[in-house]
Amino acid sequence: MFLGIEIGGTKLQLGVGDGRCAELAAQQRLDIDARRGAMGILDQIQRAADGLRQRFPVTRIGVGFGGPVDTAAGRVLISHQVEGWQDFELAAWCQRTLGLTAVLGNDCDSAALAEARYGAGAGKQTVFYVTVGTGIGGGFVKQGVLHGAGRPASAEIGHLRPGLLADGPQATVESLASGPGIAGAAKARACGQVVGPFYGEWTRGPLGMGDHDSPRVPAERGEEAFRRDLVERAGGDLENLTAERVGQAAADGNRLAIEVLERACQVLGWAIAQVITLLAPEVVVVGGGVSLLGEDLFFIPLRQAVQRYVFPPLAEAYEIVPAALGEWVVVHGAIALAADAAGSG
Repeated sequence: MFLGIEIGGTKLQLGVGDGRCAELAAQQRLDIDARRGAMGILDQIQRAADGLRQRFPVTRIGVGFGGPVDTAAGRVLISHQVEGWQDFELAAWCQRTLGLTAVLGNDCDSAALAEARYGAGAGKQTVFYVTVGTGIGGGFVKQGVLHGAGRPASAEIGHLRPGLLADGPQATVESLASGPGIAGAAKARACGQVVGPFYGEWTRGPLGMGDHDSPRVPAERGEEAFRRDLVERAGGDLENLTAERVGQAAADGNRLAIEVLERACQVLGWAIAQVITLLAPEVVVVGGGVSLLGEDLFFIPLRQAVQRYVFPPLAEAYEIVPAALGEWVVVHGAIALAADAAGSG
C-alpha cells in the first residue's frame, strides 16, 4: 500500500491506496494554517501519516506539491502561498521522520497522471490535463508516463504568453483566464472600464484578439443594471467578487459577466489549441474550480475557441472533457507516483 499526500496552499490531503485503481482505502483532509508556515504543515503530515500507518502496511510515499519541485533531488523549490518551503528536502524529511522513501511531483503533474490512468483520459495513449482555478497548470502523459520528469517545469500552459506584445512574465494566459483573472476582469467591467488590467494592450494584434474582439463599450440597455448586479453579488465591495459569483451572474443572464467568461474561455482555448497543434493529444482533460462553471458557461465556449485556433488537420482529432476524479485527484496521482517508483526500484 502507498500513502499519497497533497500539499496545497489551503488544504492538506492524505490517502492510502494500492496504485492499481482510483479507490482509496482511507482518506483524510486537513485545513492549513498558512501562518504556521511549512513547519506547521509538516507537523500535520507527521501526525496524520502516523495514524494511517498504524492502520495500513504503507511501504512508500508519493507527494503532489503545490509548487515547483526538483523530482530527482526530492526537493521542494518554493511555495508561492506558504512560507518556509524554499529549497526544502522533503523526501529526506519523509525518510528521516516517517521512515519511508518518498517521491515528489508537482500537484498538477500528479493530477494529470491520475486522470490519464484512472479518470477521464483512461484508455487514451496521449492525454493533456489542464487545471483552471486560482492558477492554471498543465501536465502531459504519453502511454501512461508523465512527460517532463527531471525538468524544472513542463507543460505549463498557464504561463504561455498570448501574443508578441506579451513580453513580461506577468502577461500570461493564467493572468487572463484563471479564477482571479476572471474576477479581476469582472471588477473592471463593473467599474465601467472597457479594457481593464487583465485586458492589457499586450493582448492585441498577433493573437487575433484585436479591437474587434476586445470587450466593447456596451451599447445595450440595462448595462448599468448589470454593473449594479455584480456589485450587489459582491456584497457592495468588488474586492469580494469571485469567479464563482461571476459565473452565477452569467447563469442569471448578466451580459457583462457572460462577456468576461467568453473572453477567458477564448484565451484558454487559444492556449489549448497551441498544445494540441504541438503535441496532438487524443484528449484534453480540464479540471479545477473554474471548470465547475459547467457545460454552457465554460466547456461550450472553450471548445468553440479551440476550434477557432487549432491547426485545421487536427480539428477533429481530439476531445475536450471534464475531469473525473474530483478533489482527490492529486492524492490519486501521488499514489501512482509512489507505485511507479516502487515498481522501478
